[in-house]
Amino acid sequence: MFNSITTSEKSREIISHLTNKLSLGAENVIARIAFAYSLSKNQPLNLKNLADGKGKLYPAKVLFGDYQEVYLGMLCELYNLKLIDHNLPKYVKLHIDHGLEIMAPFANNDGYDFLIRCVEEGLAEL
Repeated sequence: MFNSITTSEKSREIISHLTNKLSLGAENVIARIAFAYSLSKNQPLNLKNLADGKGKLYPAKVLFGDYQEVYLGMLCELYNLKLIDHNLPKYVKLHIDHGLEIMAPFANNDGYDFLIRCVEEGLAEL
Protein backbone atom coordinates (compact mmCIF):
# COMPACT_ATOMS: atom_id res chain seq x y z
CA MET A 1 0.00 0.00 0.00
CA PHE A 2 1.14 3.62 0.34
CA ASN A 3 1.29 6.47 2.82
CA SER A 4 0.24 9.50 0.77
CA ILE A 5 -0.17 11.04 -2.67
CA THR A 6 0.05 14.60 -3.94
CA THR A 7 -2.27 15.85 -6.65
CA SER A 8 -1.21 18.13 -9.48
CA GLU A 9 -1.31 21.88 -8.99
CA LYS A 10 -4.21 22.15 -11.45
CA SER A 11 -6.12 19.47 -9.51
CA ARG A 12 -5.63 21.36 -6.25
CA GLU A 13 -7.41 24.35 -7.78
CA ILE A 14 -10.31 22.21 -9.06
CA ILE A 15 -10.67 20.46 -5.68
CA SER A 16 -10.79 23.76 -3.87
CA HIS A 17 -13.35 25.19 -6.29
CA LEU A 18 -15.64 22.14 -6.21
CA THR A 19 -15.35 21.87 -2.42
CA ASN A 20 -16.59 25.42 -2.07
CA LYS A 21 -19.34 24.97 -4.69
CA LEU A 22 -20.75 21.69 -3.43
CA SER A 23 -20.20 22.09 0.33
CA LEU A 24 -19.71 18.35 0.85
CA GLY A 25 -17.23 18.76 3.68
CA ALA A 26 -13.47 18.39 3.54
CA GLU A 27 -11.54 18.47 0.26
CA ASN A 28 -10.81 14.76 0.45
CA VAL A 29 -14.49 14.09 -0.35
CA ILE A 30 -14.11 15.70 -3.79
CA ALA A 31 -10.85 13.80 -4.32
CA ARG A 32 -12.63 10.52 -3.52
CA ILE A 33 -15.45 11.35 -5.90
CA ALA A 34 -12.94 12.24 -8.64
CA PHE A 35 -11.06 8.96 -8.10
CA ALA A 36 -14.26 6.89 -8.26
CA TYR A 37 -15.58 8.85 -11.25
CA SER A 38 -12.36 8.24 -13.18
CA LEU A 39 -12.48 4.53 -12.35
CA SER A 40 -16.13 4.37 -13.39
CA LYS A 41 -15.08 5.21 -16.93
CA ASN A 42 -13.30 1.82 -16.97
CA GLN A 43 -10.46 3.39 -18.92
CA PRO A 44 -6.91 2.36 -17.98
CA LEU A 45 -4.60 5.37 -17.92
CA ASN A 46 -0.93 5.51 -18.85
CA LEU A 47 1.62 6.27 -16.14
CA LYS A 48 3.55 8.28 -18.74
CA ASN A 49 0.83 10.93 -18.39
CA LEU A 50 1.46 11.45 -14.67
CA ALA A 51 1.17 15.18 -13.89
CA ASP A 52 3.26 17.26 -11.50
CA GLY A 53 3.07 16.66 -7.76
CA LYS A 54 2.75 20.30 -6.73
CA GLY A 55 -0.82 20.13 -5.43
CA LYS A 56 -2.57 18.92 -2.31
CA LEU A 57 -0.97 16.19 -0.18
CA TYR A 58 -3.38 13.51 1.01
CA PRO A 59 -2.40 10.84 3.52
CA ALA A 60 -3.95 7.56 2.34
CA LYS A 61 -6.06 7.24 5.50
CA VAL A 62 -7.50 10.74 5.02
CA LEU A 63 -8.07 10.26 1.30
CA PHE A 64 -9.94 6.96 1.54
CA GLY A 65 -11.01 6.79 5.19
CA ASP A 66 -12.10 3.38 6.39
CA TYR A 67 -12.63 2.15 2.83
CA GLN A 68 -9.06 2.27 1.56
CA GLU A 69 -9.03 -1.40 0.63
CA VAL A 70 -12.29 -1.02 -1.33
CA TYR A 71 -11.02 1.93 -3.36
CA LEU A 72 -7.67 0.29 -3.99
CA GLY A 73 -9.39 -2.99 -4.82
CA MET A 74 -11.33 -1.26 -7.62
CA LEU A 75 -8.07 0.16 -8.95
CA CYS A 76 -6.31 -3.20 -8.75
CA GLU A 77 -9.20 -4.82 -10.60
CA LEU A 78 -8.96 -2.34 -13.48
CA TYR A 79 -5.20 -2.83 -13.91
CA ASN A 80 -4.91 -6.41 -12.69
CA LEU A 81 -2.52 -5.28 -9.92
CA LYS A 82 -1.81 -6.55 -6.43
CA LEU A 83 -2.15 -4.28 -3.40
CA ILE A 84 1.62 -4.43 -2.96
CA ASP A 85 2.40 -3.12 -6.45
CA HIS A 86 4.92 -0.26 -6.20
CA ASN A 87 3.04 1.75 -8.87
CA LEU A 88 -0.22 1.77 -6.92
CA PRO A 89 0.20 5.34 -5.56
CA LYS A 90 0.99 6.59 -9.06
CA TYR A 91 -2.23 5.06 -10.39
CA VAL A 92 -4.19 6.61 -7.51
CA LYS A 93 -2.76 10.03 -8.32
CA LEU A 94 -3.36 9.53 -12.02
CA HIS A 95 -7.04 8.70 -11.47
CA ILE A 96 -7.65 11.53 -9.01
CA ASP A 97 -6.11 14.02 -11.43
CA HIS A 98 -8.01 12.49 -14.37
CA GLY A 99 -11.30 12.48 -12.48
CA LEU A 100 -10.88 16.12 -11.53
CA GLU A 101 -10.00 17.02 -15.11
CA ILE A 102 -13.20 15.51 -16.45
CA MET A 103 -15.21 17.03 -13.58
CA ALA A 104 -13.74 20.53 -14.11
CA PRO A 105 -16.21 21.70 -16.78
CA PHE A 106 -19.03 21.17 -14.30
CA ALA A 107 -17.33 23.42 -11.75
CA ASN A 108 -18.14 26.44 -13.89
CA ASN A 109 -21.81 26.28 -12.97
CA ASP A 110 -23.04 25.46 -9.50
CA GLY A 111 -21.38 22.03 -9.46
CA TYR A 112 -24.64 20.14 -9.22
CA ASP A 113 -24.58 19.59 -12.99
CA PHE A 114 -21.91 16.99 -12.34
CA LEU A 115 -23.95 15.17 -9.71
CA ILE A 116 -27.06 15.19 -11.90
CA ARG A 117 -25.05 13.83 -14.83
CA CYS A 118 -23.71 11.00 -12.66
CA VAL A 119 -27.22 10.07 -11.58
CA GLU A 120 -28.43 10.15 -15.19
CA GLU A 121 -25.50 8.00 -16.35
CA GLY A 122 -26.21 5.54 -13.54
CA LEU A 123 -29.88 5.34 -14.43
CA ALA A 124 -29.04 4.79 -18.10
CA GLU A 125 -26.97 1.76 -17.06
CA LEU A 126 -30.05 0.17 -15.49
